[in-house]
Amino acid sequence: MGEAELPVDVVLVDDHDMFRAGVRASLDERVRVVGEADSVDSAVAVVHELRPTVVLLDVHLPGGDGGGGAEVLVRCAALLPEVRFLALSVSDAAEDVVAVIRAGARGYVTKAISGPELGDAVVRVAGGDAVFSPRLAGFVLDAFGTADVATGDDELDRLSAREREVMRLIARGHTYREVASDLFISVKTVETHVSAVLRKLQLSSRHELTRWAAARRLL
Repeated sequence: MGEAELPVDVVLVDDHDMFRAGVRASLDERVRVVGEADSVDSAVAVVHELRPTVVLLDVHLPGGDGGGGAEVLVRCAALLPEVRFLALSVSDAAEDVVAVIRAGARGYVTKAISGPELGDAVVRVAGGDAVFSPRLAGFVLDAFGTADVATGDDELDRLSAREREVMRLIARGHTYREVASDLFISVKTVETHVSAVLRKLQLSSRHELTRWAAARRLL
């Protein structure tokens, strides 16, 4: 197995033993659960000790100062972005989504997700993508749309019409394959457009692109 094919090391944080067992059983060989935690304090300790690639984090956790998953993120801030956090919760409330994204999570999916879809999400987050269950992306866009914008619309003017289309879909969390299908272009062409968008906007990842687009209410 080559280096690129090594499984993603994950710490699973949830206060329900049965749910953690179910997640472990549903993940495929692309993901390796190296540790677990069931509270804010135990999560912070385990993440600092193991420094996994990705933390699957419930937003409602006992312990700490009552801040749940967002508190875990705040207390692990020094490990970002070496350790990436993906919220996995039964909650689809806007305030929960926004709280953990503001604290530094790279995405948010609900527990309705299937095992293969969760594996895909973990791999994408490990690779630097931002991943959201479809209806949750709008919460992030609304929340960051009120942020102060340091630069003007001249940044957007650097992009061609096609690059803007690709940018909007990628920033919403669509995969390259999904974008290619929606726009009737090849995956290779999508990759080329994304590279051009990131270069022109001086961004380094899809996560940064999502925040950039959200701050401008472009989606």
